[in-house]
Amino acid sequence: MNSIVRNPAAGSAPQRLKTSAMIASIAGEGQRTRPAPFGHALAALAEVRKDIVGLTADLSKYTDLHIFARQHPERFFQMGMAEQLLMGATAGMAREGFVPFATTYAVFASRRAYDFICMAIAEENLNAKIVCALPGLTTGYGPSHQATDDLAIFRAMPKLTIVDPCDALDIEQATPAIAAYKGPVYMRLLRGNVPLVLDEYNYKFELGKAKMIRDGRDVLIISSGLMTMRALEAARLLQKDSVDVGVLHVPTIKPLDVETIRREAAKSGRMVVVAENHSVVGGLGEAVACELLRNGIAPRFRHVGLPDAFLDAGALPTLHDRYGISTEAMSASIKAWL
Repeated sequence: MNSIVRNPAAGSAPQRLKTSAMIASIAGEGQRTRPAPFGHALAALAEVRKDIVGLTADLSKYTDLHIFARQHPERFFQMGMAEQLLMGATAGMAREGFVPFATTYAVFASRRAYDFICMAIAEENLNAKIVCALPGLTTGYGPSHQATDDLAIFRAMPKLTIVDPCDALDIEQATPAIAAYKGPVYMRLLRGNVPLVLDEYNYKFELGKAKMIRDGRDVLIISSGLMTMRALEAARLLQKDSVDVGVLHVPTIKPLDVETIRREAAKSGRMVVVAENHSVVGGLGEAVACELLRNGIAPRFRHVGLPDAFLDAGALPTLHDRYGISTEAMSASIKAWL
């Protein structure tokens, strides 16, 4: 995307600056970030684990795999713009005893390469890790690149573990954790300069475990991915209005930590809000609601998520406000529901 900026100096020619909706950062102004946490974590892991290999479909720069490729070129495989081939090669690497990390965009893995992941990797229970950038609404490029349905698609796939990290720390800790796990994993990826927030809460990623980041008497937000960061921001905003908000981070979508979710949602007197960077159809919200209903737990329940629609293209802050997943929009919704 190009934009024209005119120099205020008289007679100067307009300057064309390049911006990208594809790799737009979700970090707010002045927010602490770390660059390419996945790429650095995988490269560091490969120093001690010689079975780690990296593959991508012409997207190493945009999935941060270029960090790994630079440090371990003999274990990096560029498959070109062929996601089905990427997943087939990933399956082959896993069969040969390697631990392959395959990267692409979430839309391409979930829509274009679904059958290859299902038949070649998941059904065979192969030890392959699929790590995908641009999950949910993290690009302004419109429906062709916005993976608003990836969790719904992959939650229905047997044997597949699903991880949705919140920030740079979560990604850094989740990367070696999924490498140590024996079986297929799909991990949503925040790439580039990724916000750093969970280090303030003595957080430690554990595969399959939800973590109570902060407690609150009035509202419990159950969230995953970047929406945990937004939930923590919303909690601080709502505190100014004397609304006490707890945040339960659920980095593993499948298998769901049902014991923790049931225990926290069953506490009386507070509304439960599920917040996710995904369609309201088929994601964390429906998974949590179903689990609570099955077990006779019936709090006041609300859902913050993306609409069941093909979303607009545009600037991410505008889109996040429009579709209700910005900090301000979520805070306003919670205040209206109370």
